[in-house]
Amino acid sequence: MDIIKQLAEPPVWRAYLELCKPNVVLLMLLCTTVGMFLATHEIVPLDIIFFGNLGVALVAASAAALNHVLDASIDAKMARTRNRPVVRGRISSLQAIRFIIATGLAGTLVLVLFVNPLTAALNLASWVGYGVIYSVYLKRATPQNIVIGGLFGAAPPLFGWTAVTNSIDGGGLLLVLIIFAWTPPHFWALAIDRIEDYRKLPDVPMLPVTHGIATTRIYILVYTLIMVAVTLIPYFTGMSGIAYLLAALALGAYFIYLSIAMIVGSDSQTPIKTFRYSIAYLGLLFAALLIDHYMVPI
Repeated sequence: MDIIKQLAEPPVWRAYLELCKPNVVLLMLLCTTVGMFLATHEIVPLDIIFFGNLGVALVAASAAALNHVLDASIDAKMARTRNRPVVRGRISSLQAIRFIIATGLAGTLVLVLFVNPLTAALNLASWVGYGVIYSVYLKRATPQNIVIGGLFGAAPPLFGWTAVTNSIDGGGLLLVLIIFAWTPPHFWALAIDRIEDYRKLPDVPMLPVTHGIATTRIYILVYTLIMVAVTLIPYFTGMSGIAYLLAALALGAYFIYLSIAMIVGSDSQTPIKTFRYSIAYLGLLFAALLIDHYMVPI
């Protein structure tokens, strides 16, 4: 029976991969790469693309693994997270801590040695912000946890920008602002859909639980309007052209439509549809920025 059970268990490497939150890391790498290409009109050196993304991925995986360890007691109560490797014992806390240290140090060294110390320092600051400040304190301190903590998750485009320029400039900060404004409607839509899970966590004050679903829907609409307004700044500051503006308006209009539909509509699937669209929205918005950036003037 033990042999059959062992054969039924997924391989250990799959557990470690899950520990890294690969979907989140992949989205971060997309944002990092966009930051690299938007930082210059020249071709980004291949070594910067490779080592920059490798270093960011390793540090992000370390922070994700730390979140698994710190939130194991919370994850065990939620349907979405109760099968995570630390919760199920597929990876022990000690093994996870070793992994956290190894990936964090490796990522930092890659960035210091092959990219630049500024990008390494920003990644370390983000690791502390997400892995410690958000996971240990902010998540449990205020219903606005995702708004304040969103700043740490919004940094990847700046990592890409500094990897190329070795400086913190307005363009890189504007990319951070876009993701910062995008995070609340993105996450709160999921929180509404998973509200029953969050009701099991009295120590984690999520907005739909503390203030109600109706109030959260209004917050989502307000932050969506703010987000769309922020996405227009690249055009009005000369960072992008008319092609990006049209894409931002079209993508933002549908996001606003979904936010309004959550308030006035009766479809219980609208929150999860909004969450899924928000992921596609960010990818398409950054793709539009890139295409516009490299368009040859007619």
